[in-house]
Amino acid sequence: MSNASLRSAKTQQINFRATDRQADVLRRAAAVTDSTLTDFVLDSAVDRAEKILADRRWFTVTQEQWDDFVQLLDAPLPSTEKFRALRERPDPFADGE
Repeated sequence: MSNASLRSAKTQQINFRATDRQADVLRRAAAVTDSTLTDFVLDSAVDRAEKILADRRWFTVTQEQWDDFVQLLDAPLPSTEKFRALRERPDPFADGE
């Protein structure tokens, strides 16, 4: 199966301007990665956008959602006995010290 048949249809057009230097750098990087300029720019931009969106630290919640969240934080922990037993086992990566 070819790469073209694996790609989603691109129905949106995005236009932007670049300096000669920016365009040259993008073209060279695309060539080095054996990508088209479009694929290189889109892949790079989407990767950066996904990282930015995933790193958002502010969330909006209702009072009810906040109260539920606080209740979960304040609830007693389930048994940690399994963790305690695991911690007491010999370390398989220790140097024998």
